[in-house]
Amino acid sequence: MYDLQFLRVSAFGIALSSFFAATFAAHSARAEELLLVEADSGKVLRAENATYPWYPASVTKLMTAYVTLRAIKDARITPDTLFTVSANAAVQAPTKMGFPVGTQVTVDNALKMLMVHSANDMAVVLAEGVDGSVENFADDMTRTAHALGMTESNFVNPNGLPADGQITSARDLAILARALIREFPEYGSYWHIAAIKYGKRVIRNTNSMLGRYPGIDGMKTGFICASGFNLVATATRGGRRLIAVVMGAPSSGARAVKAAELLESGFTQNPLAWLTPSLGTVEQLASIDATPPNLHEEMCGSHRKKPASEEADEVGNGEGAPEPGSSFATVLSSLRAPTPKGAALLSDQGPVTPVIVYTGPTRSPAQLATLSVVDEPAPHHKKKSAKGETSKPADERKAADAKPENAAEGKTPDGNAKSKTGSWTPTSSSSLAASPPPELETKSATEAPKKKKNKAAKADAATKPAPAQ
Repeated sequence: MYDLQFLRVSAFGIALSSFFAATFAAHSARAEELLLVEADSGKVLRAENATYPWYPASVTKLMTAYVTLRAIKDARITPDTLFTVSANAAVQAPTKMGFPVGTQVTVDNALKMLMVHSANDMAVVLAEGVDGSVENFADDMTRTAHALGMTESNFVNPNGLPADGQITSARDLAILARALIREFPEYGSYWHIAAIKYGKRVIRNTNSMLGRYPGIDGMKTGFICASGFNLVATATRGGRRLIAVVMGAPSSGARAVKAAELLESGFTQNPLAWLTPSLGTVEQLASIDATPPNLHEEMCGSHRKKPASEEADEVGNGEGAPEPGSSFATVLSSLRAPTPKGAALLSDQGPVTPVIVYTGPTRSPAQLATLSVVDEPAPHHKKKSAKGETSKPADERKAADAKPENAAEGKTPDGNAKSKTGSWTPTSSSSLAASPPPELETKSATEAPKKKKNKAAKADAATKPAPAQ
């Protein structure tokens, strides 16, 4: 009897262990995709789950750029062609530039905003401008992808916003990166711009590796809750160019570290590399017929202190991490290394010189120079008031003359909702001087000295001796 119970308990224990092992293996297999290839030869240097279907998020915009550049190469459009912001483009979810309907943007400027700011509205502007509609452009994207050998990819929109039919893989993205490098070397600057400047607004590239990893060339980041943090990165050293693809990283900092580790392993000569079995070329990696994993709960579930976002770019900043001590945190700690060892591969991101972008027709170099000077904030020095408090610089106190772009939507120019505490509208200092509100009207210059004279007279009267009685 005891032997029978023992056998039953043992069998249950084995079954339970097998279940947890299978669950862990499945989660690990779906937790991340990694791929490292040589750009010139397509030789695979490292591959982990590289052909597993994945939601691309904003890495989709690499295909949007490819189809647009192909249209330029086929002389259907030029970089100076003007496209118009439609109502459909204007209502796209952030991140976006937020231009009003009817605004015109050149293909060149739209591509810069697309690749640096990952602007979803600019993706739609390009799609509608090139092929007439988002649907036609998405079909064009899918046909082009399959022609390139991206057999696991399908596209339904040009920006990567959540959609079940928007699918790719690390393998396919490496093929796309190779095609961009090989076919459009003259347009390589689009995925290497560290920052853009629109008016007085400077926007850094979402790819935090730029300026931080030696030899980095680009290319594009992406994030939605279902996919996790994705990155396609290219770097060149000693005439050798590598492509690293990371899909499903837990944070933007983690994906940058992982990509740096991949690239570094490829650039570092391994004396025993000849013993490693060849993985062939990226096109030879076998496809997997499966459903893309949905990481929404892990990335944006209630266990996170703060929802994950593209803006949390610093390595190890803890943004979006699970609550310490929670069961979910314990599970995640067993799946990932506790510290980002590769963080040392990334230096601090120093100052950058942004590229000027603008709306309207193409401007000459002289006009761009003037635009840069006009929009450049004037240098200032902080002054201390009589009370010892540091006053704000004049350019911070002075409001913009123009109405915010998103005022009609009840938002600020950055796309954020207005404060509930008031409906203040920026007004320039010149406008205030010309027509001040009643509560801000000041006394005339002649009234102030008169007031001081009256005070002085009263003081003198107080000090004089009283007349004799």
